[in-house]
Amino acid sequence: MVVEYVLEGAAALGGLILLRGLRIVNQVERGVVFRFGKARPKARQPGITYLIPLVDRMRKVNVQIVTLPVPAQEGITRDNVSVRVDAVIYFRVEDPVRATIEVQNYLFAVEQVAQTSLRSIIGKSELDDLLSNREELHRGLELLIDSPALGWGIHIDRVEIKDVQLPETMKRSMSRQAEAERERRARVITADGEFQAAQKLTEASAIMAETPGALQLRLLQTVVEVAAEKNSTLVMPFPVELLRFFDRAGGGGQPPEKSAD
Repeated sequence: MVVEYVLEGAAALGGLILLRGLRIVNQVERGVVFRFGKARPKARQPGITYLIPLVDRMRKVNVQIVTLPVPAQEGITRDNVSVRVDAVIYFRVEDPVRATIEVQNYLFAVEQVAQTSLRSIIGKSELDDLLSNREELHRGLELLIDSPALGWGIHIDRVEIKDVQLPETMKRSMSRQAEAERERRARVITADGEFQAAQKLTEASAIMAETPGALQLRLLQTVVEVAAEKNSTLVMPFPVELLRFFDRAGGGGQPPEKSAD
Protein backbone atom coordinates (compact mmCIF):
# COMPACT_ATOMS: atom_id res chain seq x y z
CA MET A 1 0.00 0.00 0.00
CA VAL A 2 2.76 2.41 0.85
CA VAL A 3 4.43 1.72 -2.48
CA GLU A 4 1.23 2.49 -4.33
CA TYR A 5 0.82 5.77 -2.48
CA VAL A 6 4.39 6.68 -3.33
CA LEU A 7 3.88 5.87 -7.00
CA GLU A 8 0.67 7.85 -7.15
CA GLY A 9 2.34 10.80 -5.48
CA ALA A 10 5.28 10.60 -7.86
CA ALA A 11 2.93 10.43 -10.84
CA ALA A 12 0.96 13.43 -9.60
CA LEU A 13 4.17 15.37 -9.00
CA GLY A 14 5.44 14.45 -12.44
CA GLY A 15 2.16 15.52 -14.03
CA LEU A 16 2.29 18.82 -12.15
CA ILE A 17 5.84 19.45 -13.32
CA LEU A 18 4.85 18.66 -16.92
CA LEU A 19 1.91 21.05 -16.73
CA ARG A 20 4.15 23.78 -15.40
CA GLY A 21 6.20 23.50 -18.58
CA LEU A 22 3.29 24.54 -20.80
CA ARG A 23 3.32 28.12 -22.02
CA ILE A 24 1.08 30.15 -24.36
CA VAL A 25 2.56 32.64 -26.81
CA ASN A 26 0.12 35.28 -28.07
CA GLN A 27 -0.34 36.16 -31.74
CA VAL A 28 1.46 39.50 -31.38
CA GLU A 29 4.42 37.99 -29.51
CA ARG A 30 7.38 35.71 -30.08
CA GLY A 31 9.05 33.66 -27.36
CA VAL A 32 12.83 33.72 -26.87
CA VAL A 33 13.89 30.61 -24.93
CA PHE A 34 17.00 30.48 -22.76
CA ARG A 35 18.24 26.97 -21.98
CA PHE A 36 20.86 26.85 -19.24
CA GLY A 37 21.33 30.57 -19.85
CA LYS A 38 21.95 30.23 -23.58
CA ALA A 39 19.44 31.62 -26.09
CA ARG A 40 17.96 29.17 -28.54
CA PRO A 41 18.51 30.14 -32.20
CA LYS A 42 14.81 30.14 -33.11
CA ALA A 43 12.02 32.01 -31.38
CA ARG A 44 8.84 30.20 -30.38
CA GLN A 45 5.84 30.94 -32.61
CA PRO A 46 2.33 31.86 -31.38
CA GLY A 47 0.36 29.07 -29.76
CA ILE A 48 1.05 26.48 -27.07
CA THR A 49 4.73 25.72 -26.47
CA TYR A 50 6.53 23.51 -23.98
CA LEU A 51 9.47 24.41 -21.81
CA ILE A 52 11.62 21.98 -19.89
CA PRO A 53 10.88 22.70 -16.23
CA LEU A 54 13.75 24.13 -14.17
CA VAL A 55 15.87 24.27 -17.35
CA ASP A 56 14.22 26.63 -19.84
CA ARG A 57 13.29 30.27 -19.37
CA MET A 58 11.25 32.22 -21.94
CA ARG A 59 11.05 35.94 -22.60
CA LYS A 60 8.21 37.24 -24.75
CA VAL A 61 8.92 39.94 -27.33
CA ASN A 62 6.19 42.04 -28.95
CA VAL A 63 6.48 42.17 -32.75
CA GLN A 64 3.81 44.80 -33.42
CA ILE A 65 4.71 48.12 -35.03
CA VAL A 66 5.82 50.56 -32.34
CA THR A 67 5.05 54.28 -32.65
CA LEU A 68 7.84 56.14 -30.91
CA PRO A 69 7.71 59.96 -30.66
CA VAL A 70 11.08 61.69 -30.73
CA PRO A 71 11.31 64.68 -28.35
CA ALA A 72 11.89 68.08 -29.93
CA GLN A 73 15.57 68.70 -30.66
CA GLU A 74 17.15 72.13 -30.91
CA GLY A 75 19.70 72.79 -33.60
CA ILE A 76 21.13 75.33 -36.02
CA THR A 77 20.58 74.75 -39.71
CA ARG A 78 23.23 75.10 -42.36
CA ASP A 79 22.04 78.66 -43.09
CA ASN A 80 22.40 79.61 -39.39
CA VAL A 81 18.75 79.49 -38.27
CA SER A 82 17.90 78.18 -34.80
CA VAL A 83 14.99 75.70 -34.93
CA ARG A 84 13.27 73.04 -32.82
CA VAL A 85 12.27 69.88 -34.66
CA ASP A 86 10.40 66.82 -33.43
CA ALA A 87 9.69 63.57 -35.26
CA VAL A 88 7.99 60.18 -34.97
CA ILE A 89 9.35 56.70 -35.77
CA TYR A 90 7.44 53.58 -36.79
CA PHE A 91 9.42 50.37 -36.29
CA ARG A 92 8.98 46.73 -35.36
CA VAL A 93 11.08 43.84 -34.09
CA GLU A 94 12.15 41.70 -37.02
CA ASP A 95 14.46 39.29 -35.17
CA PRO A 96 13.28 38.71 -31.58
CA VAL A 97 16.40 36.78 -30.59
CA ARG A 98 18.80 39.55 -31.63
CA ALA A 99 16.54 42.24 -30.14
CA THR A 100 16.75 40.38 -26.82
CA ILE A 101 20.44 39.56 -26.62
CA GLU A 102 22.14 42.31 -28.68
CA VAL A 103 20.73 45.34 -26.84
CA GLN A 104 19.54 45.77 -23.28
CA ASN A 105 16.50 47.95 -24.08
CA TYR A 106 15.83 48.35 -27.76
CA LEU A 107 13.11 51.00 -27.23
CA PHE A 108 15.51 53.28 -25.37
CA ALA A 109 18.29 52.55 -27.85
CA VAL A 110 16.15 53.44 -30.89
CA GLU A 111 14.98 56.63 -29.20
CA GLN A 112 18.55 57.78 -28.48
CA VAL A 113 19.72 57.02 -32.01
CA ALA A 114 16.72 58.92 -33.38
CA GLN A 115 17.54 62.00 -31.31
CA THR A 116 21.18 62.13 -32.39
CA SER A 117 20.25 61.46 -36.03
CA LEU A 118 17.63 64.21 -35.95
CA ARG A 119 20.17 66.74 -34.66
CA SER A 120 22.57 65.63 -37.38
CA ILE A 121 19.91 66.12 -40.06
CA ILE A 122 19.12 69.61 -38.73
CA GLY A 123 22.78 70.66 -38.99
CA LYS A 124 23.11 69.36 -42.55
CA SER A 125 19.90 70.91 -43.91
CA GLU A 126 18.77 74.42 -44.75
CA LEU A 127 15.59 76.00 -43.45
CA ASP A 128 13.81 75.76 -46.81
CA ASP A 129 14.48 72.00 -46.88
CA LEU A 130 12.98 71.55 -43.41
CA LEU A 131 9.85 73.43 -44.46
CA SER A 132 9.24 72.21 -48.02
CA ASN A 133 11.52 69.27 -48.89
CA ARG A 134 10.73 66.85 -46.09
CA GLU A 135 10.55 63.68 -48.15
CA GLU A 136 14.30 63.75 -48.76
CA LEU A 137 14.92 64.46 -45.09
CA HIS A 138 12.67 61.55 -44.09
CA ARG A 139 14.67 59.17 -46.24
CA GLY A 140 17.98 60.46 -44.93
CA LEU A 141 16.80 60.23 -41.33
CA GLU A 142 15.52 56.71 -41.90
CA LEU A 143 18.91 55.61 -43.26
CA LEU A 144 20.73 57.08 -40.26
CA ILE A 145 18.50 55.26 -37.78
CA ASP A 146 18.20 52.01 -39.74
CA SER A 147 21.95 51.45 -39.93
CA PRO A 148 22.50 50.60 -36.22
CA ALA A 149 18.98 49.22 -35.76
CA LEU A 150 19.62 46.40 -38.24
CA GLY A 151 22.24 44.98 -35.88
CA TRP A 152 19.65 44.84 -33.13
CA GLY A 153 17.05 42.98 -35.19
CA ILE A 154 14.91 46.12 -35.58
CA HIS A 155 13.31 47.17 -38.86
CA ILE A 156 12.51 50.87 -39.34
CA ASP A 157 9.25 51.20 -41.27
CA ARG A 158 8.96 54.98 -41.50
CA VAL A 159 10.37 58.19 -40.03
CA GLU A 160 8.57 61.52 -40.31
CA ILE A 161 9.28 65.04 -39.10
CA LYS A 162 6.21 66.28 -37.25
CA ASP A 163 6.80 69.98 -36.64
CA VAL A 164 9.42 72.68 -37.17
CA GLN A 165 9.29 75.51 -34.62
CA LEU A 166 10.88 78.81 -35.67
CA PRO A 167 11.83 81.89 -33.61
CA GLU A 168 9.34 84.77 -33.65
CA THR A 169 11.81 87.07 -35.41
CA MET A 170 12.22 84.50 -38.19
CA LYS A 171 8.44 84.18 -38.54
CA ARG A 172 8.09 87.94 -38.98
CA SER A 173 10.90 87.98 -41.52
CA MET A 174 9.29 85.17 -43.48
CA SER A 175 5.95 87.02 -43.41
CA ARG A 176 7.57 90.14 -44.86
CA GLN A 177 9.33 88.01 -47.46
CA ALA A 178 6.06 86.35 -48.49
CA GLU A 179 4.32 89.72 -48.71
CA ALA A 180 7.12 91.14 -50.85
CA GLU A 181 6.99 88.08 -53.09
CA ARG A 182 3.22 88.49 -53.61
CA GLU A 183 3.69 92.19 -54.39
CA ARG A 184 6.39 91.35 -56.91
CA ARG A 185 4.15 88.80 -58.63
CA ALA A 186 1.27 91.29 -58.77
CA ARG A 187 3.48 93.92 -60.42
CA VAL A 188 4.87 91.41 -62.90
CA ILE A 189 1.35 90.26 -63.85
CA THR A 190 0.21 93.87 -64.29
CA ALA A 191 3.22 94.75 -66.42
CA ASP A 192 2.77 91.63 -68.51
CA GLY A 193 -0.90 92.53 -69.11
CA GLU A 194 0.04 96.04 -70.22
CA PHE A 195 2.72 94.64 -72.51
CA GLN A 196 0.27 92.24 -74.16
CA ALA A 197 -2.32 95.01 -74.52
CA ALA A 198 0.28 97.27 -76.18
CA GLN A 199 1.17 94.47 -78.59
CA LYS A 200 -2.48 93.99 -79.55
CA LEU A 201 -3.00 97.75 -80.00
CA THR A 202 0.08 97.91 -82.22
CA GLU A 203 -1.25 95.11 -84.38
CA ALA A 204 -4.70 96.74 -84.55
CA SER A 205 -3.24 100.13 -85.54
CA ALA A 206 -1.19 98.46 -88.28
CA ILE A 207 -4.32 96.79 -89.68
CA MET A 208 -6.29 100.04 -89.56
CA ALA A 209 -3.44 101.90 -91.28
CA GLU A 210 -3.57 99.43 -94.17
CA THR A 211 -7.39 99.48 -94.33
CA PRO A 212 -8.90 102.97 -93.78
CA GLY A 213 -12.39 101.52 -93.83
CA ALA A 214 -11.68 99.61 -90.62
CA LEU A 215 -11.06 102.90 -88.82
CA GLN A 216 -14.38 104.28 -90.01
CA LEU A 217 -16.21 101.14 -88.90
CA ARG A 218 -14.56 101.39 -85.50
CA LEU A 219 -15.74 104.99 -85.25
CA LEU A 220 -19.31 104.00 -86.02
CA GLN A 221 -19.18 101.19 -83.49
CA THR A 222 -17.99 103.65 -80.85
CA VAL A 223 -20.88 105.97 -81.68
CA VAL A 224 -23.36 103.10 -81.33
CA GLU A 225 -21.91 102.09 -77.96
CA VAL A 226 -22.04 105.65 -76.62
CA ALA A 227 -25.62 106.14 -77.84
CA ALA A 228 -26.74 102.88 -76.25
CA GLU A 229 -25.51 103.81 -72.80
CA LYS A 230 -27.39 107.14 -72.48
CA ASN A 231 -30.43 108.41 -74.37
CA SER A 232 -29.03 111.76 -75.46
CA THR A 233 -28.21 113.74 -78.56
CA LEU A 234 -24.72 113.23 -79.91
CA VAL A 235 -23.18 115.87 -82.15
CA MET A 236 -20.03 114.92 -84.00
CA PRO A 237 -18.23 116.01 -87.17
CA PHE A 238 -18.90 113.98 -90.26
CA PRO A 239 -15.70 113.61 -92.31
CA VAL A 240 -15.80 113.72 -96.09
CA GLU A 241 -13.68 110.55 -96.22
CA LEU A 242 -16.60 108.69 -94.66
CA LEU A 243 -18.88 109.78 -97.53
CA ARG A 244 -16.33 108.55 -100.03
CA PHE A 245 -16.16 105.26 -98.13
CA PHE A 246 -19.95 104.87 -98.31
CA ASP A 247 -19.87 105.79 -102.01
CA ARG A 248 -17.32 103.08 -102.75
CA ALA A 249 -19.12 100.57 -100.54
CA GLY A 250 -22.38 101.28 -102.42
CA GLY A 251 -20.81 100.55 -105.79
CA GLY A 252 -20.98 104.09 -107.10
CA GLY A 253 -18.85 104.83 -110.17
CA GLN A 254 -16.43 107.55 -110.79
CA PRO A 255 -17.81 111.11 -111.09
CA PRO A 256 -18.44 112.17 -114.73
CA GLU A 257 -15.59 113.89 -116.41
CA LYS A 258 -15.98 117.52 -117.40
CA SER A 259 -16.58 118.07 -121.11
CA ALA A 260 -13.97 120.00 -122.96
CA ASP A 261 -14.85 123.48 -124.02
